[in-house]
Amino acid sequence: MFSYRHAFHAGNHADVLKHLVLVQLLRYLAQKDTPFWVVDTHAGAGLYGLEGEWAAKRSEFADGIGRLWGRADAPPAVVDYLDEIRALNPEGRLRHYPGSPFIALRHLRERDRLRLFEMHPTESRVLAGNIGEAGREAQKRAIVDAGDGFAGLKALLPPPPRRALVLIDPSYEDKRDYARVLAALRDALSRFATGCYAIWYPLVQRPEPADLARRLRNQPGIRWLHATLSVRHPSADGLGLHGSGMFVVNPPWTLQASLRECLPWLLAALRQDDGAGFTLETDGEEPHGAGAAGPGRKPAARVRVAASGPGAGRAPRGPRRP
Repeated sequence: MFSYRHAFHAGNHADVLKHLVLVQLLRYLAQKDTPFWVVDTHAGAGLYGLEGEWAAKRSEFADGIGRLWGRADAPPAVVDYLDEIRALNPEGRLRHYPGSPFIALRHLRERDRLRLFEMHPTESRVLAGNIGEAGREAQKRAIVDAGDGFAGLKALLPPPPRRALVLIDPSYEDKRDYARVLAALRDALSRFATGCYAIWYPLVQRPEPADLARRLRNQPGIRWLHATLSVRHPSADGLGLHGSGMFVVNPPWTLQASLRECLPWLLAALRQDDGAGFTLETDGEEPHGAGAAGPGRKPAARVRVAASGPGAGRAPRGPRRP
């Protein structure tokens, strides 16, 4: 049950996409004086050493943040993301990588709050220790709960300031997480319909990710943005992560333009073979482009942008269900 340890994967291509989007959401929320909350349902340890035994075992960061670290030609959204990593590596050498909790902490003001859930007993202890070592201000603003983020989220919504970003990013090692994510979002929207919800999911050789994306897109009455980034062909044995997706409910109006600019750059920087590609689509009030709706779906303001590769131009799909 508690086998997943993110230290093996910290800073990989999936973290790049997730944390780049996270930074853009946080920056937008911080533009207003009104306080906001950030809730992370699966927070991990919060900070990761890239020279440690776990990270070095797979060196996944080398094909993620490692490919971007020395670049001086990045678009603005990538620069914003890289600034977060540079703040943790002031000497210029890439040695440490911040998880979502510490990226969020850097954007919190005096009245903003951070609620972190982590069920893995070791990870939650490490997370609590990292928050403690971050100083009094971090301890004042952040609370670590060594419990189930899906269950804990219910008690926090709606948050007192009525402004919040909820990051839902389980490991999905348990296939039931796909259904839990969808149920958690539906429940959260019933309690706090105006919140911003960012859902990360993996692109792997199984039907559940595509089914989750389809079900998220088909949620009634919501505004959303959906971005995916694949860096290679799926492996021949069907194992491993070849890409990831971010599905944002109630996205800020600035997010689509930022991703439209930076996704092609990220693709060129992170691609491992000609199977790499990306998609970007929106549905809701933002009138950016138009396209035919799929079977059983209402027509919507929508744009889909894709790059080269066999999967380019198509969102990930799985078996259709009635």
